[in-house]
Amino acid sequence: MPCSPLPAADLEHILASTAPLWHELQGARLFITGGTGFWGRWLLESIKSANEKLGAKLMVTVLSRDPNRFRAAMPHLRDRDEFDWLSGETANFRFPCGHYDFVFHLATASAAELRAAHPALAIATLVGTQRVIDFARMCGAQRLLLASSGAVYGRQPADMFRIPEDYGGGPNPQDAASAYGEVKRLSELFCAASPDLECIIARGFSFVGPHLPLTDKFAVGGFFRDAIAGGPILIHGDGRPSRAYLYAADLVIWLLVLLLRGKPNRPYNVGSDQAVCLADLATEIALAAECPEIKILGLRTTESCDRYTPEISRARDELGLTVLIPRPEALARTLAWIRQAQ
Repeated sequence: MPCSPLPAADLEHILASTAPLWHELQGARLFITGGTGFWGRWLLESIKSANEKLGAKLMVTVLSRDPNRFRAAMPHLRDRDEFDWLSGETANFRFPCGHYDFVFHLATASAAELRAAHPALAIATLVGTQRVIDFARMCGAQRLLLASSGAVYGRQPADMFRIPEDYGGGPNPQDAASAYGEVKRLSELFCAASPDLECIIARGFSFVGPHLPLTDKFAVGGFFRDAIAGGPILIHGDGRPSRAYLYAADLVIWLLVLLLRGKPNRPYNVGSDQAVCLADLATEIALAAECPEIKILGLRTTESCDRYTPEISRARDELGLTVLIPRPEALARTLAWIRQAQ
């Protein structure tokens, strides 16, 4: 089913907060992998809006496994002149001709895919990262922005309320669920091994907003799905784990600032630092959706503190980034878009 465009208010929020950056990017040629994912969809719609409203004149090549499927799902982007669709995988795509100013490497296998798959998928993902780096060098890109993850830190210590970028922990190599974090760690290493290319490292945490998959892959997506269906909202665990959610419109602002102002190979946490336990998050969504019933199934018990919250003082102090849209409004906006899109 075709997806609805992003809300005008969200796009206006992005442009109002980043207008000087779009002018700085005016006329640039961009190459984007993962443009059909959650981050990518928001970035593409923002580029479309910047071209329309600010005359940014950006041209974009989007690498996708199945461009036709994506264009069918996003008809408002399908026939746009600024988007050139390149079919292929990151591990073996054909290098397009010409110069590109900036590269966004957003593509990756999901944590669930890497956990369930043969190790060959992790290897292919890393080969793809190196190939994108090689392409960025070849095309003369000024900078490459890598979508990394807070998963590089491994499990957050129980006595650490927020994870700083200089925390030296890592994923447990004896746990198959660590595959995603290990792939992201090695992707960052590949960037560090490319000193001739300015690589910007964006370590993403938890996000909410239109285009969020309404599945149990992410707890918040499952909560929205249950609420829209009339409930009950199901919490499969005990509700104690805590997460901090950044609204996707703020995410785009952060990515643009990082691209143009971030320091190369200096990782930046990307997310909100305002944590909420999943039981309270479900309650907030239930109230917004007028869906009163919540069931805590307790199928998984949290034996120790399960947090996933970034310390964002580096992005705030060095780049002036902050959470602009508070969680209650973020949840309300997401809910409104999901309902409108049905």
